[in-house]
Amino acid sequence: MEIESFGDLLKAAKMQHEAQRLLFVFTSAELPDDASTEQKENFLSREGGALAPVMCVDKLPQELGTFSDLAEESRKTGMRWDIVFVAAMSGNAGIAPSSDEAEQPLMLMVEAIKNGNIANFLPFNADGDLVRLAAR
Repeated sequence: MEIESFGDLLKAAKMQHEAQRLLFVFTSAELPDDASTEQKENFLSREGGALAPVMCVDKLPQELGTFSDLAEESRKTGMRWDIVFVAAMSGNAGIAPSSDEAEQPLMLMVEAIKNGNIANFLPFNADGDLVRLAAR
């Protein structure tokens, strides 16, 4: 199944042979202090900058409704974000991984994002649109 939306992601997670837990890392676009004039211009046109993790959470697919529900829940934290990266963990013997089991993979995901290693994650913008990110 090709994933083209958040709804597709939830559907795919629920269809897997093993129960899934979804991992979310919310990031905020920021500009380095030593940014060049070109980098600043790109950032202002929302085409540049670095994505810094600001919060993370894990959820069972059954705990999620729409992307709007997830976004609204995230807004209640008071943290501003631009892109949320999503990954999935498979369970075992029909049992989804617990939140405790998701803690280390979530921290590894945060570190991967900090290092720019995002190819294994699905990025969604704050409107819930799947986005394509390019390294510069």
